Amino acid sequence: MSRLVKWLEDYILPIANRLAQVRWLVSLRNAFISVMPITIAGSLAVLIKSLISVAKTQLGWDTFATVLHPLLGISNIVWRGTFSLFALFLAAALGYQLAKTFEANRLAGAIIALASFMMSVANFVQLSSDGKTMTVQHAFDISQFSTTGIFTAILFGSVGFAIYVLCYKARLIIPLKANLPHAEQAAFDSLLSGMIAIFSIGGINYLFQLGTGTYFGNWLLHSIQVPLIKAGQGFGMVILVTLLIQIFGFFGLNGLSVLAPIVDSIWLTAQNVNVTAAKSGKVPQFLWVRGSFDVFAWFGGTGGTLALIIALFLFSKRSDYRTIAKVALAPGIFNINEPVIYGLPVVLNPVYFIPFVVAPIVNVAFSYWITVMGLVNPVQVAVPSIVPPVLAPYLACNYDWRAIVLSLLNLVIAVLIWMPFVFAADKIAPVEQSKTYFNVEY
Repeated sequence: MSRLVKWLEDYILPIANRLAQVRWLVSLRNAFISVMPITIAGSLAVLIKSLISVAKTQLGWDTFATVLHPLLGISNIVWRGTFSLFALFLAAALGYQLAKTFEANRLAGAIIALASFMMSVANFVQLSSDGKTMTVQHAFDISQFSTTGIFTAILFGSVGFAIYVLCYKARLIIPLKANLPHAEQAAFDSLLSGMIAIFSIGGINYLFQLGTGTYFGNWLLHSIQVPLIKAGQGFGMVILVTLLIQIFGFFGLNGLSVLAPIVDSIWLTAQNVNVTAAKSGKVPQFLWVRGSFDVFAWFGGTGGTLALIIALFLFSKRSDYRTIAKVALAPGIFNINEPVIYGLPVVLNPVYFIPFVVAPIVNVAFSYWITVMGLVNPVQVAVPSIVPPVLAPYLACNYDWRAIVLSLLNLVIAVLIWMPFVFAADKIAPVEQSKTYFNVEY
């Protein structure tokens, strides 16, 4: 075990540290976090629609559905203003976060990234009526601004900002001798750099359209985004990402933060497609999405440490461990696991390496195949991270009671995996543990 930990520390940890320090990836992660209110609001609109539908069609609560019908109309409006424009918000958030990281004008960064994205999507709409298709020029299809445009927003938002910040740092500005208010001075400082960036992105798109006859955003969607998302539905890819996140977490790194650009770009995009399908009353397209990890494996936070807390209550004989479990229980119910991760600790503790890595992998594998077999609905609603386990899968799977059963089974499996290692920790703790405020001897 010590050799394995040493190997991971020598070869895997440096890679994780480097990824965590790449400013572009950090900005992308923060951009996804910034648009979380949009994600949750749009998902709540789906939950409200589904609740009214279930009440009317399955429970026969016609009066209840009629009373809540105005709420359904409000939810539709909320949807159009949030989730259906997800890529727009992401492009602006990415430009803002990049400008914040590289110490440039933040508002200018957001606007330039947004403009770069807008120039890269098709400005025509195809309408079908009575078997005939009509193309309307100089109009945007709103579907391009939702989940289908995420990769385009990331790519062109980043490229547009990169050109802008290079010019900005090179001090390509219009010199003004007059003393202007700060807001006007900042705008003029970004004027020339912003124009160069916007015209550069426009030139790139023009040349691409001239050579291929299609928009870059359309090509990116069908050539890269769709195949990559489909690859993310493979069992091997799902398990590999779970393994890496757990290994990073064992060394005290937030694996989700390190791999957020990959996880969010692939599985959050798939989740947004499922949310859109649920909103339209269609069958979800993807079986495994971003929220699937949270509701089926990461009980109490990344690593499923709520299972460890339960195992400590059930099997540990040490008073200090049980004290830590008591302190960590309430936060763990709301998926906050720092008290047990750093208080026990789990980080860099060879005794807990195997269950910390294996338990989530087993839970993910079991849930993946249960979903593939159609025994539980795929995740099709984004729920806030603080929603307690058991309730979270029920909501995320659009009121599917089978998701509750699956999450309880996973929790039991995880507790059983942790059990022998809790026993082992009890035996070796008096010799190896360092002094903490929870020790009686301290």
